[in-house]
Amino acid sequence: MSISRHFVLAAGGTGGHMIPAHAVAEELMARGHHVALVTDARGAKIPGIFDKSPDNRAQVHIMPAGRMTKNPLSWPGALKAILAGRGMARRLNETFRPTAVVGFGGYPAMPALLGALADGIPTAIHEQNAVLGRVNRLLSGRVDAIATAYPDVQRLKSAYASKVHLIGNPVREEVKQLREEEFPALTDESVFRVLVIGGSQGASILSSVVPEGLSMLPVALRRRLQVTQQCRAEDIERVRKAYAEMEIPADLATYFNDVPEKLGWSHLVIARAGASTLAELTCAGRPAILIPLPSAMDDHQTANAREMTEAGGARTIPQARFTAVELAKQMQKMALEPGALQNAAKRARNCGRPHAARDMADLLESIGTAPIVNDPVRVGPTPTTLNLAGVPA
Repeated sequence: MSISRHFVLAAGGTGGHMIPAHAVAEELMARGHHVALVTDARGAKIPGIFDKSPDNRAQVHIMPAGRMTKNPLSWPGALKAILAGRGMARRLNETFRPTAVVGFGGYPAMPALLGALADGIPTAIHEQNAVLGRVNRLLSGRVDAIATAYPDVQRLKSAYASKVHLIGNPVREEVKQLREEEFPALTDESVFRVLVIGGSQGASILSSVVPEGLSMLPVALRRRLQVTQQCRAEDIERVRKAYAEMEIPADLATYFNDVPEKLGWSHLVIARAGASTLAELTCAGRPAILIPLPSAMDDHQTANAREMTEAGGARTIPQARFTAVELAKQMQKMALEPGALQNAAKRARNCGRPHAARDMADLLESIGTAPIVNDPVRVGPTPTTLNLAGVPA
């Protein structure tokens, strides 16, 4: 018999935080639980995330979240926002009565976790990257459980080892299904499909380097290419023109709602090394050329790429060396050596942790001690989106 409980999931407003939170929410709701998401205005607007939850059981709450930068002048305002968010989180706890509160990183997670700690509610954090993020670093000593995506996580103190659980990065169900499919058939004459994604906001360097790099490939390979590429709005027409001049079929967009479908028929992915991207690549088993974002905090994307690269499922090119010539060279090694792509796909798949959402839900159920709740408790109005901060949702 399923025991219905309430869980609060708190996540920063980027795809890297929101996608794992969404996957865990779907798993919890499939078990009959009720979920509330705490995020910022950015997170609430990400297309396809939490707006397709079955039966509208996921509430979405926008709360203020102060960002502590290196500039001391910003600290008073940030602290004020954090405390305001903590107060709102405690009011949510009073009415929603969560069994546990879990943070998926990012500053919007901090007020929710601080509110839970103040109210004595069990807490957990999930770290998507191979380097512990700032908010998770601040709260790791106080939470009940720490879920990680990699066996080795930098900046995670060894003193917390007893409460660390290797979970992986939860991915969408559509990506998990790809794991059961064969790598797309590829012969010397067939279409060679390349997917280029730069994270939820695209990446201008990919728009600059990739078309030029593809133009340097041998004619026989270039004529087989079919490219699907995410671009920033300011780059898309320039990239479209470049592919048209090369006579390479290209599908370009600023955002793809159907990444799992596109991933399914791709032979090679060129991408940043964000946590969610790597989780999907390894779950589906797709070879990749990775260009870590050098400005990522603590260079965590380079750390993220290490496991897949060392396993042979990807090639990593530091952005400082990411030129058209280098890209063309690496692509030829993967595309022209017999069996290289298929072998890389298998090695990538071996790094995948497809049951991360299930395992994370198990962990949350195990630390939760709140009373059983048979009916959902609604906070405020009937609609599933409640803007506690007064910011338009």
